[in-house]
Amino acid sequence: MRTALRTAVTGAVIAATALLGGPAQATPPGPGVTGRTISLTTVGDTDYVLREVTVPSGQATGWHYHDGPVYGYVKQGTLTHHHPDCAVDGVYPQGTVVREPGGPSDVHLGRNLGDTTLVLEVFYILPHGAPFSEDVPNPGCPFE
Repeated sequence: MRTALRTAVTGAVIAATALLGGPAQATPPGPGVTGRTISLTTVGDTDYVLREVTVPSGQATGWHYHDGPVYGYVKQGTLTHHHPDCAVDGVYPQGTVVREPGGPSDVHLGRNLGDTTLVLEVFYILPHGAPFSEDVPNPGCPFE
């Protein structure tokens, strides 16, 4: 229910911004990028969430950051990770782990440049009720 509401509100805000001409658009995930919650536990003011994120070949997560630390395990495929300077800051093949510290100073993009679907097992440590990610505009990179 929370995801459906968040999707509806996000869609309305993006549509209104496009129609009214506002600030630069956030970059949404590419076609076919999906996330499925496997587990959610709340302790005090912190949500501990395990999700499976799937990124088809040639697609990307969209530019974003997380409100808390995130740990990802590459279950299948290869993750190419970019920070706002547009350079690749890591390539993570199957069986490796990526850590993202979180916060607005950690804007990044995950891309699947391979021929195999990228599947990530992602563990989020977030303030209670925070979204899984905060979309942001492309920082000026020639892709996404």
